[in-house]
Amino acid sequence: EVQLVESGGDLVQPGGSLRLSCTASGLTFDDYAMGWFRQAPGKEREGVSCISWSGSSTYYADSVKGRFTISRDNAKNTLYLRMNSLKPEDTAMYYCAAANSVFCGELDRSDFPYWGQGDQVTVSS
Repeated sequence: EVQLVESGGDLVQPGGSLRLSCTASGLTFDDYAMGWFRQAPGKEREGVSCISWSGSSTYYADSVKGRFTISRDNAKNTLYLRMNSLKPEDTAMYYCAAANSVFCGELDRSDFPYWGQGDQVTVSS
């Protein structure tokens, strides 16, 4: 059974930083590109970032480019999302997901068959 477990979400002030982690089990981690998505209350789930199987290729949504950094440690079966300069509009439930490919595409949710349960990030003063 594939399991993706997110951690690291918290309440943080605007301008602050957080690092999310996602630990995977039940799959061969480096066979999959991995992504981060987020969903704010009343909004659609949106793609945030994606990283290829080796980590050599990354993709970011325009809204987080320059502030967020995705990375992975295949030896630890773990995906990360470093979030800097956080804004209130970054407040959302953050989900990690495993893609059906070793490379990232357009961050289309339908390309990601495996999902974690999510972790809450709240940016507020």
